[in-house]
Amino acid sequence: MTKKSRRIPDPKPAYVERIEMLLPDEKDRQAYWDILKVEQRVTIRCNTLKISPEALIQKLEEKTWVTNQPWAGYPEIIEIKGKKPTGHEQEVIQKNGLAKLAPGEIGRALEHLLGYYYVQELASMLPVIAMPPKEGELYLDLCAAPGSKTTQAAAAMNNKGTIIANELSMGRMRILGSNLERCGATNTIITRKEGRALCKNMHKANVKFDKILVDAPCSGEGTLRSTPKTYLMWNPKTIKSLSHLQKQLFRQAFYQVKVGGEILYSTCTHAPEENEEVMDKIIREFGDAIEVMPVKLPINTRDGITKWKDKTYDEKVKLGQRVYPQDNDTEGFFVSKFKKLKEVNWEQTK
Repeated sequence: MTKKSRRIPDPKPAYVERIEMLLPDEKDRQAYWDILKVEQRVTIRCNTLKISPEALIQKLEEKTWVTNQPWAGYPEIIEIKGKKPTGHEQEVIQKNGLAKLAPGEIGRALEHLLGYYYVQELASMLPVIAMPPKEGELYLDLCAAPGSKTTQAAAAMNNKGTIIANELSMGRMRILGSNLERCGATNTIITRKEGRALCKNMHKANVKFDKILVDAPCSGEGTLRSTPKTYLMWNPKTIKSLSHLQKQLFRQAFYQVKVGGEILYSTCTHAPEENEEVMDKIIREFGDAIEVMPVKLPINTRDGITKWKDKTYDEKVKLGQRVYPQDNDTEGFFVSKFKKLKEVNWEQTK
């Protein structure tokens, strides 16, 4: 079976209409629908807390895995293109002439169990690349599970400084804890609290962070390649509800970042209500107390949109970056970055 023959559920008519609005060019839109039928690239992130990218690649090559480092300047990001064929009758040979990894092989590998690498989709790595934490900083990952970005941040900090990794779900928190332990992230404290409530508690304790990552719960439109059930779960009412929650999470995060500190707001969805509309709300609410910052990423991105249906957003939302799967052979994503310029009274914006 070739990659392109993968079957996917039919998208709901309302979703098709939204994509037609977001991608008015027919050729571009067809490229979007086509890429959703293509299996994702297999990508991992070398955990530099335990091993160097060079040493990891050598170990993977000894397993006959064929690797590629797709992004210049980020040697820890590795694509597994396949493995050298052995002639075994059950091997699946890809178009590149390499054998496909067996189901679960990448997760069962000793190097994975030892925490030498984290299986992570390329777009998922973008928030920490856009706002890398530094050694010694106090960093809040407000919606942390399963820990992909938390472990990435711990590696960027070389385990120096402190990360608060927050998660509400007990089940997801266990997965978060397991991943942190496997990767040797020793500078991380796990908290279990609803994100808005955690920020309020931090406010009472007068705790301010250097950087806050708000990788918000979202409708997941960007994950259709990896999670086809999203086609069936997608609902416009959910988008509206999540947009309300996302604005509140961002608002509380703003209060808890230091003056001069940064907030990274990201989602894995294309919905403007969950992306540019959240940005627009924050820009209008906090005015000259917040600055929208340019985002530098190692992939092709598109500027945020300023019009959606009957709404017009602030021009600064263009600095938010849209990641479409057809542009980079990744999942879909949205990344925006902000700097706090001055304090705002808690009561002022209630």
